[in-house]
Amino acid sequence: MRRVRYDEYGGPEVLKVEETEIPTPGEGQVLIRAETIGANFVDTKFRRGPSAGTLFTRPLPGSPTGDVVGTVEAVGPGVDPSTRGRRVAALVDPDAFADFAVADAAWLADVPAGVDDAAASTLPSAATTALRVLRAGQVKADETVLVQAAAGTIGHLAVQLARLEGAGTVIALAGSATKLDFAREHGADVAVDYTAADWVDQVRAAAPDGVDVVLDSVGGELTRQSLELLAPFGRLVAYGVASGDFATIPVMSLVGLRTVTGTSLLNWRRAAPERAAAEVAELAGHFAAGRLRTSVHTRLPLTDVEKAHRILEARENLGRVLLIP
Repeated sequence: MRRVRYDEYGGPEVLKVEETEIPTPGEGQVLIRAETIGANFVDTKFRRGPSAGTLFTRPLPGSPTGDVVGTVEAVGPGVDPSTRGRRVAALVDPDAFADFAVADAAWLADVPAGVDDAAASTLPSAATTALRVLRAGQVKADETVLVQAAAGTIGHLAVQLARLEGAGTVIALAGSATKLDFAREHGADVAVDYTAADWVDQVRAAAPDGVDVVLDSVGGELTRQSLELLAPFGRLVAYGVASGDFATIPVMSLVGLRTVTGTSLLNWRRAAPERAAAEVAELAGHFAAGRLRTSVHTRLPLTDVEKAHRILEARENLGRVLLIP
């Protein structure tokens, strides 16, 4: 079978497709024959290695993580044999970019009938993260939610889920006119270009009493500016550092009755496994009922993995970048 790895840190050109044996699932694992693989922005940071910051350092040889959709081909010891043949989605690490992938059986997401591969690819991480960030922010009915990177894989789902969670006003931040239109198409009431010098003033005009919840995936100066936009009792939830700049939170910003918290999908699974699994099933229901939709920026063959990473790294994508084995 084919798989993607890299033997050195660097740009997308270090990603190489190589031939290897089909892996055998171990204890508690399954082997998935991949039909679609969702690529994630964070892997562009891992691929860069130490130059992207110590948080993103992984040992070599490296391989991208990914959201694999496919059929269970084989099961390892301790896994119910009836799992074989199920259509599932799973966050795979390592060796997600491959014809076959090994995944933990405990975190397989069943793909309901009628849910396409693009939507299915968001169940293991993107949609789950979007929902978890909103719930970590304790969004209440009619509150105002500000979504950073609102045209990205997670962001365009968060815009829709904010509405499903009861938000009254959803403000999207993105970096181009095309992305702003995309965010509006997915339900944003207001879309603001955060590269504009007056973007903070534009948000204040849209939310004169302040923003109740900020979904922060960027970090750095954007975190500090977003924090100042919070209303009294407002909450900022950090779940990513796309800028690579870890913001220092000024203590005096918090005395205005603002709260900063963070969330992580893997930590959430460890801390509350039953609730985490229930949220995946809930999201599958949203997709099956048509309440939530995934937009696909592009579908590329597995051999075009370098192009996929170039798109992600340049932040060009509107929604998902998918690889097809």
